[in-house]
Amino acid sequence: MPETNVFDAIVVGSGISGGWAAKELTEKGLKVIMLERGRDIKHGTGYTNTNKDPWEFPHRGGRTQQMIKDYPVLKRDYPLSELNLDFWVKDSECPYTEIKRFDWFRGYHVGGRSLMWGRQSYRWCEDDFEANAKDGFGVDWPIRYKELAPWYEHAEKFAGISGSKEGLSVLPDGYFMPPMDMNCVEKDVSARIKEHYKGSRHMIIGRTANITQPLPGRTNCQFRNKCSLGCPFGAYFSTQSSSLPAAVKTGNLTLRPFSIVTKVLYDKNTKKATGVEVLDAETNKTYEYKAKIVFLNASTLNSTWILMNSATDIWPEGMGSTSNALGRNLMDHHLGIGAGGIVEGYEDQYYFGRRANGIYIPRYRNINGDKRDYVRGFGYQGAGGRQGWTRNVAELSIGAELKDALTEPGTWTMGMGGFGEILPYAENRVTLDKTKKDKWGLNVLAIDCELKENEIKMRKDILNDAVEMLEAAGVKNVKAREGDGTPGRGIHEMGTARMGKDPKTSVLNKWNQVWDAPNVFVTDGACMTSASCVNPSLTYMALTARAADYAVSELKKGNL
Repeated sequence: MPETNVFDAIVVGSGISGGWAAKELTEKGLKVIMLERGRDIKHGTGYTNTNKDPWEFPHRGGRTQQMIKDYPVLKRDYPLSELNLDFWVKDSECPYTEIKRFDWFRGYHVGGRSLMWGRQSYRWCEDDFEANAKDGFGVDWPIRYKELAPWYEHAEKFAGISGSKEGLSVLPDGYFMPPMDMNCVEKDVSARIKEHYKGSRHMIIGRTANITQPLPGRTNCQFRNKCSLGCPFGAYFSTQSSSLPAAVKTGNLTLRPFSIVTKVLYDKNTKKATGVEVLDAETNKTYEYKAKIVFLNASTLNSTWILMNSATDIWPEGMGSTSNALGRNLMDHHLGIGAGGIVEGYEDQYYFGRRANGIYIPRYRNINGDKRDYVRGFGYQGAGGRQGWTRNVAELSIGAELKDALTEPGTWTMGMGGFGEILPYAENRVTLDKTKKDKWGLNVLAIDCELKENEIKMRKDILNDAVEMLEAAGVKNVKAREGDGTPGRGIHEMGTARMGKDPKTSVLNKWNQVWDAPNVFVTDGACMTSASCVNPSLTYMALTARAADYAVSELKKGNL
């Protein structure tokens, strides 16, 4: 095999966790190849729509009937539009089987979903890591908050998280840049909620990976709110703006796009991985890359798919399957439920720019003495704002009066939507569907996942509490909004290769190593043992940095 195919480490995937793995490993001196199954997107020049105005799109950024036909999964929610369509996977090329409906929204390109993510960045709290042990769902996390806290800070300092320090145990403070401001309506609603609930509920500005102060190579947020189109300023954390340049700077990184990793190669004599097999997405040729350690960061379900296809001559169900936990305990956050209404009395006030952030209401259920008929909890995300030119003015349907009316801002509104925790259920799982293949002739995943009684009970509180809080804050004409809560729609897939203390019940150990192959690390969402109710990406960053530090230490000791 040519020497060019041999590296110290292989990183599979280039999204949030893959970018972090490449950064950490290269900065520690390892020669790393990062394999991405999709195309390369260059920072700045690759964001072809980032500076376009709505009228520059043929359909003003909307969706066409042809797009709806070509993207049967993506059409189910907001991602389908002509604004950034090429950032999302073509459903026809990458199908999957839905035993039960699961909305799987993916991005196969350098940067992955780090280019499209919502950027809300929160630390987990002590209760999150202890919840499984306390209420008996899933298995106990092998780590606790205090072990991850320094790695949270490490991630926050590099990524750049803006936010306010609140002193709440349920939502630990971190290393923050100055927060963005809440607007006048949000401040009013926040104060009223705090007063009404005597300080037991809080509405704060979101903690977001949009920087408010410059970082090397990055300009602070310009309040354009065009993040999903790619940011030429590097104002939000993405692989392209942050971790990839850091890795490239070391001179230790090789990036190979169009590289579909089909399996991890395994030596049954040494009981270690030797590298990976790659299918070139353009030529359909197969290659092998060798390395001392492998980091799987292909995203939750794809990393699990790779494990299921690896070393099947030894483990028929794949590497990591000896526990029978591989593919099981699929989680997301259930959402699509909340409330909104009209706020009166601020017609003479407005706000600055288009803030790429909203408000957050941290969890308050089943903590601090509160007890419900379900376990775990939920938080809310939302925003206050004024209706713009797209609003409907019923009285003025045409002509100059309509145009004049639409040059003035409309009514103030305030809304919030819940993000609820889904428990780790063994029967919520993915398996290989060997009867269906994708564009490259590879077997696809079959997904069998649903909400259960605990989540359904929780959704009643999410709905009722949202209405109650807004009405208590003086919001008028409050209307509840209840979606179906389809799993996958949160785009926070987690689980399926969970961490644990026992190789009989988990796929990974406390350092994110596969029990069956200790030089294989999984640090994307697949590793999660439970889901919490806060956005998970900051935790992926912290876990990845921690695992990379451990991997290099063990490598130097000769243990890997």
